[in-house]
Amino acid sequence: MTVIRRIDFSHLAVALFSVAGITAAYVMWLGVTNHTTVAVSYLLVVLFVAASSPLWVAIVTSFVAMLAFNFFFFPPVGTFTIADPQNWIALFAFLAVSLVASRLSALARDRQREALSRRDELARLFDLSRDILLTTEPGSEAITILARHISSRFHLDYVAVCLPAGTGFERFEAGALDLGHLLTTDDLRRTLSETERAIESDTQTPAGRQVVLSDTTHPIRLVPLRLGTRAIGILATAGRAIEPDTLDTLGSFVAIAIERIHFLEERRQAELAQRSAQFKSALLASLAHDLRTPLTTIRVAAGNLHASWLTDVQRDEQADLVVAEVERLRRLFQNILEMTRIEAGAVVHACQWVDPSEIVEAAMTQIEPASGAHHVQVLGRSEDRVVHVDPRLTSAALARLLENAAQYSPPGSSITVVHDVSAEGLLLTVEDQGRGIADVDRPHLFEPFYRGEQGGRHTAGTGMGLAIARGLLTAEHGRVWAENRPEGGARFSILVPAPSRPAPAASDEP
Repeated sequence: MTVIRRIDFSHLAVALFSVAGITAAYVMWLGVTNHTTVAVSYLLVVLFVAASSPLWVAIVTSFVAMLAFNFFFFPPVGTFTIADPQNWIALFAFLAVSLVASRLSALARDRQREALSRRDELARLFDLSRDILLTTEPGSEAITILARHISSRFHLDYVAVCLPAGTGFERFEAGALDLGHLLTTDDLRRTLSETERAIESDTQTPAGRQVVLSDTTHPIRLVPLRLGTRAIGILATAGRAIEPDTLDTLGSFVAIAIERIHFLEERRQAELAQRSAQFKSALLASLAHDLRTPLTTIRVAAGNLHASWLTDVQRDEQADLVVAEVERLRRLFQNILEMTRIEAGAVVHACQWVDPSEIVEAAMTQIEPASGAHHVQVLGRSEDRVVHVDPRLTSAALARLLENAAQYSPPGSSITVVHDVSAEGLLLTVEDQGRGIADVDRPHLFEPFYRGEQGGRHTAGTGMGLAIARGLLTAEHGRVWAENRPEGGARFSILVPAPSRPAPAASDEP
């Protein structure tokens, strides 16, 4: 249905004024009486009007020009009577040419508008396909984001991706209007059934099915989502009118996107299951390896304590050995517990204002037995500032790095800990005097149970320490990395994004 706009009447007024102007100029000022000149002049006005205005404006202009031609230029002048029959032929030829030219111009303009519209819709589909490829969120969240992209790219007031779920439909909605209560389950089920029957009978499914609900002024189009020979859901749209072919293509895009989302979710679940199986296998292997030595040592040492031939000094040595191995077992089970919590995503953080030196002291306390054969030097560059971090997680991560440095450094060597506060947050570094990091170990350094090429010479290690450090820091949006020092040894760095402020004076503390 043609919609008459106010601007169309403006075009009509300009066209009629142009016809009147030409008529006045030829009759009153120029005295032009040549029929061909007048006809061509009127025809030029009609063509300009047809090129810039709706067809009905050009038709009205054609009839007005014909009447003016008859009244002012065909004898007897000043009447609508035509004395010469040849003038009737000329007049109707002029009218026919005007109408045909108007129609052709209107068709050309409509085709150009359709071409521009199709190009615009293709650009929207291209942008939507790019949005689909960039969407990495899992499961239902990705389908909700897909609905938002459709609403945004096509400027729709309402979009709903409806997927069968049991006896009803699961809806993923987006848009400025909330029309979900107007879209009934019966409408969705009926559209889906019609699509399935069309697929079974090998007939062409309509591109889009217009559904105008009786209690709303917003027409809702229901588009079946077909994936090959399967109907997997319904796309509901309301707002800006979209051509049926474009709507059908959009439905295909959405069907492929949903299948991709399901595929990514299945792959993610498979990867999680594989990681879980690998974790369990590695955990059992670590337990079998790392429990054997301390348990054997405790059993032998405990048996020796009952021997009557031991001196008091030797008996104390055996007791210390039992205590050391028990502490080693405690650390092993603590690592297993921390690793299990990280894998399950159960690590939570609680931030508070803390002095960086307190975090270092807490970390050193945790690894006192392991660092006894090394000299630990602490350098503070925080300039009397406190940071807002989780001291428990940060100190536990730093303790893993200190333990790793002590394990892979020669006895009697120095370990340097530096803490600094900058605009990026809290920076902690641990430097050792060991052999450094081999190139082959660098990509796998923070993987669970990875011990590297030097791991065989350090049977006390479990390969969980660095992975635990990374997992704990991830919970508070921090990161950890490693590099070799130019002068030898390795440097492990921790950066925790956190605000900082000047430390309160001693008199200000409660």
